Amino acid sequence: MKKITMSLLVLGAIALFSGCQKNTRPALGDYPKDANPPGGPLKFYVAMDGSTADNLRNAVDSIKANFPASNPFTTIDGVTGKGLQGADQAALKYVAANDFSTATSFTISFWEKNGVPSGGNPQFLFSLPSHDYWHQSAMFALVDHDGAGSTTSMATFKFAVQDHWFEFTPANGQLPGNILNGQWHHMVIVYDETTSKMTYYIDGQKLTGLNPVLTDFKDGANPHGPVHFTNTYNFVLGGWNKHANLGNGAPTDGWIQSWQGGLDQFRLYGKALNETEVLALYNSRL
Repeated sequence: MKKITMSLLVLGAIALFSGCQKNTRPALGDYPKDANPPGGPLKFYVAMDGSTADNLRNAVDSIKANFPASNPFTTIDGVTGKGLQGADQAALKYVAANDFSTATSFTISFWEKNGVPSGGNPQFLFSLPSHDYWHQSAMFALVDHDGAGSTTSMATFKFAVQDHWFEFTPANGQLPGNILNGQWHHMVIVYDETTSKMTYYIDGQKLTGLNPVLTDFKDGANPHGPVHFTNTYNFVLGGWNKHANLGNGAPTDGWIQSWQGGLDQFRLYGKALNETEVLALYNSRL
């Protein structure tokens, strides 16, 4: 009896082993790969396409007027799918810009569509809140109003990073490219820690011949080198801190207005993109 039992056990083990052999696991490379794995160069991305049926993805990656009672934003035709239409006295607040705060060089890429701000009120595009500065922002950008010199062909544009201001004004030279003519335009701001210089692109084309006050990031007479975004919290898109109900001592003056135009395909990279990479984003409408 013991011999029969042992034989049955052996046969069972053989059958089990044979079954396992038929269900081999795929080779290690046979699975979809993330185009931007954790730690990759693309740190923060808001598609705003509003086209996916996945409600969670819409909540996280795009803006869709699913909750009109509490959401003042609407969607418009963007450069890729749908875009965001800015709203008065409102902005999008994110918990964080992921690990963008670890960047030592960076690239900011987005599409915008707006007219000339009027009424003496500049409109803020975004803000990276930080406890390290009196205005509570480590980085922000704004487009100034018609009284400050903005027209449909030349914009008064100001970008601040770590309390260093790069100001496209009538005195320094304004930002060309018709960015306020009511059409979609691609804007890119690049900082390279190896050169301590800012580079700007409008619709895939690098701006050249700029005043050094618009390009050279210095600490006194010395090149700035790597940036360090410490003590940052949240990320505000389409406005300033106050529009996202972030107080913490940040200014709340009435002249500080939210973005009233369109936004699409907003990206933050933790590296300095080169001309070829920027042009690829523009040509692909990303």
